Amino acid sequence: MTRRQRLMSTVANHVFDWAKVEQELQAAIAQARAISKQGNDPKACAAAWDVVEELQAELSHQRHDHPTKSHFEQYCDDYPDALESRLYDV
Repeated sequence: MTRRQRLMSTVANHVFDWAKVEQELQAAIAQARAISKQGNDPKACAAAWDVVEELQAELSHQRHDHPTKSHFEQYCDDYPDALESRLYDV
């Protein structure tokens, strides 16, 4: 299974693991740089950088669709009974 297929299956299952995709992106960048450095096959080079571009685009879309929570919001989720987590109508 290629990196792209793994990424698409992760997205399709709605289980988006930021760390996993970031790791995939870093690996794809390293591979694209290695292929570019060899300079033997321009088609392989273009394909490798296309994978990098697709991973970056997917991360960008996921960040836009699922913004990260602030530390306070995460605290409130972790400790819903804490005084700081309670909302009062005044």
